[in-house]
Amino acid sequence: MPERDAIAIGAPCWIDLWTSDVEAARRFYAELFGWVAEEANPDFGGYFMFTQQGHPVAGAMGSMPDRPASNTWKVYFATDDAAAVLDAARSDGAESELAAFPVGDLGVQAGLVDPTGAAFGLWQAGSFSGFPATGEPGLPSWFELQTPDCKRAVAFYRALLGWQTTDAVDGDTTYTTIRPDAHGAHGADFGGITDASSEPGTPETAHWVVYWRVGDMDAALRRATAGRRICARGAHGQSVRDLGDSCRSGRRRGAAARARHDLTSLHHARVELRPGRGILPGAVVTGCARTGAPTVTP
Repeated sequence: MPERDAIAIGAPCWIDLWTSDVEAARRFYAELFGWVAEEANPDFGGYFMFTQQGHPVAGAMGSMPDRPASNTWKVYFATDDAAAVLDAARSDGAESELAAFPVGDLGVQAGLVDPTGAAFGLWQAGSFSGFPATGEPGLPSWFELQTPDCKRAVAFYRALLGWQTTDAVDGDTTYTTIRPDAHGAHGADFGGITDASSEPGTPETAHWVVYWRVGDMDAALRRATAGRRICARGAHGQSVRDLGDSCRSGRRRGAAARARHDLTSLHHARVELRPGRGILPGAVVTGCARTGAPTVTP
């Protein structure tokens, strides 16, 4: 697995899952991506890591005694001063979910909600900087904020994390791509910001979505849906199809193929899977193929 030399300030550096069913999550992601679920650490509230080829790629933990899990993934962005950035975010309308605190010698963590309602995290690296790479099979490849107030979100993150942004306009739809300031105007985009109201069926509240790369979209969809009641849909709500136990592999393949299509000038196609009752409620699996490179996203 190729490793990146350093993580730019403002770039995504870690993701973790807060799940109400730890055992189901461990099985699901092992089957989907081939991840290995490490043993939970009681010193950190039962938090554990998923690894791939021995490298940490994501974290997870279950409900806490006084707080049920939200069944969501959280994205963390790299900073060199989590406390200072948290203060700046609060001054600009964000809410603090978790004050900056040290996680052993690994680093300093903080959690907050942006002014449009999307939860995210900050990570100030100590001995641990985050996932080793992006864009490889089984690793994150794209990070997308779906929000009802794109203008406010873009202004907030540009000021807070120094992002550079570019708007791609397609008719009435604007998709804003984002990249760390350190990479300048010609650096690689790592994600985008889009109007959540343009995607029927998406949650009304603002939220971050993480996309993972896979080598074979159809095979990944079969692994994700095998024995589970899950729905697939393309961007903008097209091609919604139940992929439950009554939907056999041939129909799954057809639904997956029909759900693929371009989104704006990014040639960004995706298939989205929503688990039904009893299977990681609230978790979302999304497949995204950007310029022909398939990915799948929980």
